[in-house]
Amino acid sequence: MPPTEPHRATRVTAFADHVTAWTDTPILAAIRTGVVAVVPLTIVGGLFVLLANPPVPAWEAGLGRWRELLQVPVAVTFGALALFVCLAVAHDLAVRRGLDPLAATLPAVAAFLLLAVDPASGSLAPGPLGAQGILTAILVAVAAVELQRWLARKRLVIRLPAEVPAAVAESFAALVPLTILLGAVWGLRFGLGVDLTATVQVVCRPLLAALDTLPGILVYALLVTGLWALGINGDNALDAVVAPIFLQELAANTAAWEQGQAAPHVTALGFFTTFVNVGGTGATLALALVLLRSRDPVCRQVSRLSLPTQIFQINEPLFFGLPVVLNPLLMVPYVASSLVLTAATWLLMTWNLIGRPVVNVPWTTPPVIGHWLVTGGDWRAALWGLVSIPLAMAIYWPFARLHERRLADRLTSRRP
Repeated sequence: MPPTEPHRATRVTAFADHVTAWTDTPILAAIRTGVVAVVPLTIVGGLFVLLANPPVPAWEAGLGRWRELLQVPVAVTFGALALFVCLAVAHDLAVRRGLDPLAATLPAVAAFLLLAVDPASGSLAPGPLGAQGILTAILVAVAAVELQRWLARKRLVIRLPAEVPAAVAESFAALVPLTILLGAVWGLRFGLGVDLTATVQVVCRPLLAALDTLPGILVYALLVTGLWALGINGDNALDAVVAPIFLQELAANTAAWEQGQAAPHVTALGFFTTFVNVGGTGATLALALVLLRSRDPVCRQVSRLSLPTQIFQINEPLFFGLPVVLNPLLMVPYVASSLVLTAATWLLMTWNLIGRPVVNVPWTTPPVIGHWLVTGGDWRAALWGLVSIPLAMAIYWPFARLHERRLADRLTSRRP
């Protein structure tokens, strides 16, 4: 007899395990962790951006010289963002690879700084240290740590006797990797004249451009919510690829906004987390509100318990409590609401009817407030945040009612 076909749920679980394992590989996990690690810097920098460019004209006019002083922390955070990313990614990857974090991180930072030197002037160029150099910083951090790991496995490092203090031994163990790494980087930058930052930007330009278009961001929204609907953390699965790009776009928007210019990017960091994930991925705050007075006691209870957390963008109680995951009836509006909000927000920003992301705010910031803050105090964005909730509720409403009816039918069929 032919083998029995695996149950659909088993196949979905196997697929989820495979995707999760892929996203948890040391390199991708380190990139994701490293980018997340610098988010507090962008939040604090964004706070000073707001203070230096307040949405109240009278306040801004009274700042005087203080405006220049308030911009100093912005230059320190956003101006050296790539350097912090390099440090964070290298440190996390070194820990995951079982290397001494300090000994592995310093060569990566040194190599990245060497790449940022302008051959003509011999001084550090500001561009590669900021948003432009984020992708290069990730590449250098991964290459530096992997080189040190490979040399250590091949025993091509200086090893001192066991009696030598560990700190001294680790520093000498980094000598060979550091020499090779800096020699290679020096030859690339000064011998061959290759600008790695510019090269990486050219190579990644199609992806950078695609994510800032309506089709590109719709595909991203579909992948994130589609993976979540199958029980896979869609944000984690894609963050290692898209987070550096969104962060780079946000830094460019912030710099332009500070100069009084229009923000160049629509889908910068904050676009998806604030304008699309209203109350959590899939805009599930709307579903909680629809089920708040549900005729089904379980739906009503889950909605009431999850509502306080969804105000702060945490939707796991509702997502797994109803559940939405692996529930074909609720998966449809879950994905559809994200696509509708993505398209509508993109069009509104492209038509300059609402502001674009210029300030990074914590992803747990409540809706409407987050809309106002992330756009630098644009009341129109806050109004759109208020409108987006009933819009998502309208998408969820018919499917929620069908879900209630299905639960009622099951309960009736079980009664004797």
